[in-house]
Amino acid sequence: MPSKTEVRKVVEQADLDKASAIRYEVFVIGQDCPPGLEVEFDDESTHFLAAVNGEPAGACRFRKTGKGYKLERFAVLEKFRGQGIGQALVSAALEALPAKADYIYLHSQVQAVSLYTRFGFEQSGAEFEEAGMMHYKMVKR
Repeated sequence: MPSKTEVRKVVEQADLDKASAIRYEVFVIGQDCPPGLEVEFDDESTHFLAAVNGEPAGACRFRKTGKGYKLERFAVLEKFRGQGIGQALVSAALEALPAKADYIYLHSQVQAVSLYTRFGFEQSGAEFEEAGMMHYKMVKR
């Protein structure tokens, strides 16, 4: 039986808890990101949860900053990687942005740059370190 992937905007605390648990596993445990940095700006963000056949599989969020709208914290649990969950999350986040969102950007880990280029993001500037990992700033054109 084929898998069914669903991405929804988080509106209930139970879904936010699931999204936070995914991000904790991927970033804090898997990539040694400081826990405090991982939850920074959570209260002012719009969150998304991806599920495969009802099982939580991935998460992301976006928030308004002084520059525009920043997409961030894209996380997919290891057992679900390579199944299009990241693409589904990017697509859902972009679709949920306000129509007036004219500057959309993100900080991509180096290995994820190709994912975001599929959605019209382009690298802007030099590679930089953030939370102990190398990133590129990417801007949607």
